[in-house]
Amino acid sequence: MESIEKANQLLTSFHELVNTKQAQAFNPEDGYKVGVDLGTSSIVLVVLDGKNQPVFGAFEYANVIRDGLVVDYQQSVQIVNRLRIQAEEILGFSLKAASGAIPPGTVGNNKRVVANVIESANMLADQLVDEPTAAALVLGVTEGAVVDVGGGTTGISIFEQGQPIIVEDEPTGGTHMTLVIAGNNKISIEEAELLKRDPARDRENFIICRPVIQRMANITINVLRKHPTEPIYVVGGASYLSEFEKEFSTYLKQEVYKPKYPQFVTPIGIAMSSKPIMDLM
Repeated sequence: MESIEKANQLLTSFHELVNTKQAQAFNPEDGYKVGVDLGTSSIVLVVLDGKNQPVFGAFEYANVIRDGLVVDYQQSVQIVNRLRIQAEEILGFSLKAASGAIPPGTVGNNKRVVANVIESANMLADQLVDEPTAAALVLGVTEGAVVDVGGGTTGISIFEQGQPIIVEDEPTGGTHMTLVIAGNNKISIEEAELLKRDPARDRENFIICRPVIQRMANITINVLRKHPTEPIYVVGGASYLSEFEKEFSTYLKQEVYKPKYPQFVTPIGIAMSSKPIMDLM
């Protein structure tokens, strides 16, 4: 599919740049955009130019979010602040504002806390988008469904004519995969999280986590029963296992597409949702 090929080019460019402590040159007249993704297992800062091409990227692993909610506010702020300072030192200008994302259906104070983290890290809060909608910007989705499998939740958004018409979120995600790996191997949660990220254990982890993946697929089916659609895309750090989309396709009985480096789809989409900042002072 042309849209996912284009997304893969963007994701590959970002993957090659992230955490290298380097920046890509860009035309200041295009401005820049910033996105901050407060994820369950990591916090990612993305800087794009005004044409949505990667300029800078950095992330830190973290344990400050649980089931889509910020549970360690101070550490969240400290990490975002460190990432901002690193970006500014490398880019040579101050980051004035950044956008953030929230799980679908987040309301009230839980929604505002993401903006508070950004502002406490010395940036203005720009846009707050729900995570699957951010992912859809990267994938160029106008029709179909985006399933965003995060650390604590699985979020599903169904789109028509470029607008989300159904947005739902259920508490099953990568954290549950970690728990299953920990139980199966009789190890700590911290050890299981490291084991989960080991590419050499991909096949083994898939077999262990298969019931959790099927649970995620069942959550998706329940939403699709309300409004059948295609194509279906799966993104998010918890969808990293190489057989993840194949299991989803089998369970849903229709093809499911997963882009390269699915953990970076939503962070890049958050930045894409931002308004270009033209002031590089």
